[in-house]
Amino acid sequence: MKIKLLAPIALVSLLLSVQNGVASGTNDTAAELKSLITKIQTKLRQNEKTEAALAPELKEFDDLLAEHKGEKTDDVAQILYMKAMLYQQVIKDAPKGDALMEQLQRDFPDSKPVKVIKQQAESKKLRDALVEGAKFPDFDEKDLAGKPLSIARFKGKVVLLDFWATWCGPCRNELPNVLKTYEKHHADGFEIIGISLDRDQDREKLDGFLKEKNMTWPQFFDGKYWQNKLAAKYGVNSIPATYLLDREGTIIGKDLRGEDLEQAVAKALAKK
Repeated sequence: MKIKLLAPIALVSLLLSVQNGVASGTNDTAAELKSLITKIQTKLRQNEKTEAALAPELKEFDDLLAEHKGEKTDDVAQILYMKAMLYQQVIKDAPKGDALMEQLQRDFPDSKPVKVIKQQAESKKLRDALVEGAKFPDFDEKDLAGKPLSIARFKGKVVLLDFWATWCGPCRNELPNVLKTYEKHHADGFEIIGISLDRDQDREKLDGFLKEKNMTWPQFFDGKYWQNKLAAKYGVNSIPATYLLDREGTIIGKDLRGEDLEQAVAKALAKK
């Protein structure tokens, strides 16, 4: 299990969040949409996800769009975006959802929702390029201690890049396996680089967690949550996300869990 940036169960709240670059609900148009979203949330909790079940709400989308016809604002674009996402991710009617997305990009080309769509497309392109056998693109940052951090600094080591967060339940569930592998193989040349997607206000919590769990490997943290600089650079939209690199920085495994991780690390270390 992973936590995703746009997991359907959290679709509504995420699409209305500032973090995803959409309307923050501070004016009449956004307030009207937020009220509609609340109704949809109620039906989703009751497992009412068909087009027929959501017909009254879909009509409200159309009424809102008609009411604000001609207004080229982010908030009006968000109405169309939300309707399109409802068709794509909840009702599962791809043709209607895609048609609405095309309308959105045609009618509101410079809006924030369209920028989100483009960012998601770019992220997918980045993720698709990070396949086994490919060289992992390096970075040049600082860790929590202010020391230089890059893949190149660990050349000759087997490295696990671990995108995670203290608020991520699946990440915490997998941590014992990561710790076990690190303790078993660190002396033989296994290193971990953590990339924390924790929020800026949770820095103290992060520091305490690292100390409590004895996570002594370097961590990159910028406090930007899903907009974490390295997460954005590599198209990460769900966590935990891991990449195992050989001694030359080539990807040899992705999202390895439990014994699979330990075995892959042992095999990579055995190659000289």
